[in-house]
Amino acid sequence: MANAARRVAHESPTMRVTATEAKNRFGALCLQAKEAPVVVEKAGQPDTVLMSYADYQRLTSPQNARARRQQFSSQYAGWIASQNAEFDAHGVWSDELRTW
Repeated sequence: MANAARRVAHESPTMRVTATEAKNRFGALCLQAKEAPVVVEKAGQPDTVLMSYADYQRLTSPQNARARRQQFSSQYAGWIASQNAEFDAHGVWSDELRTW
């Protein structure tokens, strides 16, 4: 079974299985997830992704979050500066909002 899962990984970057299939083949899919993510579908829609623990750690690491923040800040630096200037000039849009 593991050989079949490995072949699928080379044919398609992401394997897709039903929730029932995932339940019945959990061990084999865990092996597959070490090679490439496995998408589990419910009612024909993507629901869950099985991935290796190493991939999970990489995605949730503080260094990755810091890098994503830095990338966002540099990519949208102009927009951020304009929003900060708008705030400095006019304050928060709801400063005068009064609820009765």
